[in-house]
Amino acid sequence: MKYRNLFISALCMLLPIGAAAQTMPQYTLKSCLEQGLQNNYSLHITRNEAQISKNNATWANAGYLPTLNLSAGYNGTLQDTETTLRATGEKTKTEGVLDQTLDAGIDLSWTLFDGFNITANHQRLQELKRQGETNTRIAIEDLIAGIAAEYYNYVQQKIRLKNFRYAVSLSKERLRIVEARYQIGSFSRLDYQQAKVDFNADSAQYIKQQEALHTSRIQLNELMANADVDQAFLIPDTLIDVDATLNLTELWDATMQVNANLLKAEQNSTLARLDYKKVCSRDYPYLKLNAGYGYTQNRYEINANSRRTVLGANFGLTLGFKLFDGNRNRERKNARIAIENARLEREQLEQALRADLSNLWQAYRNNLEMLHLERQNLVAAKDNHEIARERYMLGDLSGVEMREAQKSLLDAEERILAAEYDTKLCEISLLQISGKITKYLE
Repeated sequence: MKYRNLFISALCMLLPIGAAAQTMPQYTLKSCLEQGLQNNYSLHITRNEAQISKNNATWANAGYLPTLNLSAGYNGTLQDTETTLRATGEKTKTEGVLDQTLDAGIDLSWTLFDGFNITANHQRLQELKRQGETNTRIAIEDLIAGIAAEYYNYVQQKIRLKNFRYAVSLSKERLRIVEARYQIGSFSRLDYQQAKVDFNADSAQYIKQQEALHTSRIQLNELMANADVDQAFLIPDTLIDVDATLNLTELWDATMQVNANLLKAEQNSTLARLDYKKVCSRDYPYLKLNAGYGYTQNRYEINANSRRTVLGANFGLTLGFKLFDGNRNRERKNARIAIENARLEREQLEQALRADLSNLWQAYRNNLEMLHLERQNLVAAKDNHEIARERYMLGDLSGVEMREAQKSLLDAEERILAAEYDTKLCEISLLQISGKITKYLE
């Protein structure tokens, strides 16, 4: 029969998965997270950027250390000269006179004080280093949340596929009964055609769900940075385990203490204050040390001295004060505004976190209540379907009513699955905001 061929073709799509199950890797949530943290490309890039900030946080880059230059040179002049004596008018000519100078030396330049600009530079580089570490932490938490959400989405799609497979089996059984009774004249052709339509619809839905499961697998492989994004794998979880023990007060206290974005906003405030300190450093004098040691040799072709050699050291201090540069007042005003903006941005972020936490907490509690109700509804829907099935087998129930009972059961299963997944997403988001998302690695 045509409906049997459709059902067989739907099941055959899973045969390669079953045949290769023994060779597939098996992933738990923890193993997915560990592989993602080790291989994810975006996280590697963020870590490299943090390493750059760390490499930049040195005394030399801040300007604390002196500069030391070694140089050597050669200069020569080739000249023709003509000299006329005033008293006698006698002229003297020389041609091709070559004078040469050879020099070599080492020079030291060291800024001893520049109005605390060097100190502010060093503090700023250290703060950028810490901010690089914070950016890495944010990327890690985002990746953990993304992998956890997709992992449970895969579990959800797998459960939904199982539910649709069960729906196909129910429709197949119903079609078998209708066909048998149609053959003996108990059911009309309309009943047979309706049962066939319902079976085909359930089979198509089952096939479509395989595509959703495939898409989720691809996304999870991509997050884990698997070389083969189409790699098949096994997941032992068959249920979405929801944590119903979260506490709002504990979550908010943890958010204020360890939230990575809040920490980054505080670091931005520190950087703004250091930028202001750098501008104010120009209100102070600067002191520089200069020293050198060199060798110079001059060679003269017609001079009274044929050669002159100098070997020695030079040193000195330079004290200065920049009286006016035209931009200092403007930069100081802008730096003050930047400090104020950093403070406002932190307060705005704190308010946004409080709003997000409140919304997520309300959704989390509502989903927990819905989950409790849907579990009760599922029990009732199963009982209703069983009663309807028995009445249908006795011929005391129409095909439309049987289909309605079946649909009610499938809808109850779908609602409880959606409630479980939505609750899990709220849980993941609450843990991410409060900085506790790494608990999934435990």
